[in-house]
Amino acid sequence: MLEVGILNFSLAAFCAFLLGVSKSGIKGIASLIVTGLALVYGAKNSTGILMPLLLVGDVFAITYYKRHVQKEYIIKMLPWMVIGVLIGVVGGQYITESLFKYGMAIIILFSVGLMYYWENKKDKTIPSHWTFASSMGLLAGFTTMIGNLAGAFSNIYFLAMRLPKNNFIGTAAWLFFIINAFKVPFHIWTWETMNSTSLQISLQLVPFVIIGLVAGVFLVKKIENDSYRKLILLFTAIGGVAILFN
Repeated sequence: MLEVGILNFSLAAFCAFLLGVSKSGIKGIASLIVTGLALVYGAKNSTGILMPLLLVGDVFAITYYKRHVQKEYIIKMLPWMVIGVLIGVVGGQYITESLFKYGMAIIILFSVGLMYYWENKKDKTIPSHWTFASSMGLLAGFTTMIGNLAGAFSNIYFLAMRLPKNNFIGTAAWLFFIINAFKVPFHIWTWETMNSTSLQISLQLVPFVIIGLVAGVFLVKKIENDSYRKLILLFTAIGGVAILFN
């Protein structure tokens, strides 16, 4: 996995940059990151490479947005996400590389459909039934374990709750920091996708994550409009289709 060529490494570095941008608060681009790294390193191997990068971004986000955390939403989502992760741990052991790849693509495109539906639905009533938080939590937990793709489902939940921008970012940051830390032992000892080789690759990509974090902080202050969200949905869909042709 270490020798991937200049073009492939450039793609991986760009994905690491996008991860930093995403963790700074520009949500909706997770599938582009996952797709790019999967194209370079393989669908399942890339999940282990991505873990340290996610944690670097999480630590930055929980520090920078620490004043904007809404604990009640973490309490509602976290137990269900943990269950979803455990389901993903068990299920992921029996999924082949090919099935893993197509599963990721389906999840991405399904997520895009849900996000598009929520953005355009006429009824803006805030869902209050416990089944909404539980279903989004289970899907987020499962998809974050098998492909680090939980962002779409957590975004739907937080958008539905009408959280202000900074509260959205700060609450999501703590939620994913806890979940990502919870996932690490499974990647090391169950799936064995985190090892000395994957950590070397992750360390090579960390500087690009840091650059992305700085750029993302700037962008969060400048960008906030409907056309941007639609553009991200389009890019996400393109990423989902692209992984099918790897």
